[in-house]
Amino acid sequence: MIPVVAAVTVLVPAAGGGVGQAMRVAEPERDTAELSVPAREAAALTWSECGNGLRCATLSVPADWARPRETRTTVELAMMPAQDPLRRLGALVVNTGSASVVREVRARPDTVGELARWFDVVLVEARGAGERGTTGVCPRSQPDPARLRVAEGRTAWRAFARDNAAYDRSCRAALGPAYAGLTSWQVAHDLDAVRAALGESRLSYLGNGYGSVYGQAYLELFPGRAGRMYLEGLPDHTETGLERRLLAQARAQERQLGHFRDWCRTRPGCPLGHADAVRVFDALVRRAPLRPGGGERRVSRNEVAAAVWAGLTPARWPALAHALSAARTGDATGLAALIPAEQPERTPAAGTAVPGPPQAATQRQAPGTAAGEAVPGDVEGVRWCRDFGLAVPGYRRFLQVEARLRRAAPRVGWLSGRAEAARCLGAARSPGWPPHPVAAGLKVPPVLVGVGRLDNGTPSSGAARAAAQIPGARLLWHGDGQGAYLAQGVSRLRAACLRTKVHDYLVNGVLPKPGTFCPGELTAGDAP
Repeated sequence: MIPVVAAVTVLVPAAGGGVGQAMRVAEPERDTAELSVPAREAAALTWSECGNGLRCATLSVPADWARPRETRTTVELAMMPAQDPLRRLGALVVNTGSASVVREVRARPDTVGELARWFDVVLVEARGAGERGTTGVCPRSQPDPARLRVAEGRTAWRAFARDNAAYDRSCRAALGPAYAGLTSWQVAHDLDAVRAALGESRLSYLGNGYGSVYGQAYLELFPGRAGRMYLEGLPDHTETGLERRLLAQARAQERQLGHFRDWCRTRPGCPLGHADAVRVFDALVRRAPLRPGGGERRVSRNEVAAAVWAGLTPARWPALAHALSAARTGDATGLAALIPAEQPERTPAAGTAVPGPPQAATQRQAPGTAAGEAVPGDVEGVRWCRDFGLAVPGYRRFLQVEARLRRAAPRVGWLSGRAEAARCLGAARSPGWPPHPVAAGLKVPPVLVGVGRLDNGTPSSGAARAAAQIPGARLLWHGDGQGAYLAQGVSRLRAACLRTKVHDYLVNGVLPKPGTFCPGELTAGDAP
């Protein structure tokens, strides 16, 4: 069992991130005013060098902030000190939404490195994640959601549910009491402890993807301590209806197919030439089952849709264009490569003990694991279910929901219902910070919310809806996909409109004018 002694590890460079039934949500009955940061959380951090020009420190926080005097747990952070200490504007806390923020920034420092021109950049890991032994704590990995997208029949549906339940049980057994702390409600309190330990009166914050969920929770729980915040790819934590959430995802993915078509039409050298990618898709579905070159396996209609669905992230558009072009001429190898090969694990029956890493003949293999050995999992799937996990209907009722999604998004978007259902199907339903409308009368400083036209992971309609409930929030639309600010940093697009507007806000407090749209920068230079 993982020891539940919460500490925050801070890293600093040595030099000085169809409408269904709505569920009634009861918010946690916890008085935040009584949970102000105790003196022990506000203590100064002790730093030590830890490689890559960084220094580390730890800060102990409660495993459950509703019971701050009981068990402790660990959170990891990392700080890039400001390049010019004499001109620093304070600390900017960052969570990039990845399984390990620190590991991501170590590998790609340009994601947020430019911010060190003005700030001490503090990278915050969500509890249960990080570099210091808290990742990979679940003996079983979460089954690949892509499996459910191609699953046919009740048997395959139940097999996926069993595997997801086994993953959830393994996390619960490994984490012990810390399992209950895997919520954004708890992370928001951790962020406030970090703020106090850094000596900041207000939290300045940049949150990407799931990191923006933590930022939204902080705004709700600690409005008087919130400073400037940039939230990008904001999931809609205000939507309480499962089918409404699925419908938004389905429509977003269906629109993405149109965006891909438009991109390919304007790309010199696109393998599809002047052909309409949507019509090419329709023709392939009519011809299915398709045969990959030299193989006996057939690619069914649903698998064609699932392959294209998987290829609609902008970074995969070149590969998808090649796959569709080859399939037109009779070789579906490229499409088949986009379909998961992972098979169900052999899992114990519900209620039996999880004896450790299971053996699975076709389980995905990770570096450092032997063939046939199950890959340990992280806690991100558990966290999502405890924050967003609405009840997934039974197989027969889900097919009725899916039929309505097919009518709204008939080509590929309907598969988004399965992608969302896969997150929590079979897992114990124990929401800790479930979706809810933002309380009326919330008073916070102006917040900047980035919304990407090509973000098919977070529907723009949901992000805009959530932002509309944050008083004074300003939308900054852009023409790129998910994580655009970070990706533009990696591409060193420092003069890009999006990054310029974000920096002007974070540094000077200047919000973009209403209706501002920054053109896409990341897809402009991509060639198939």
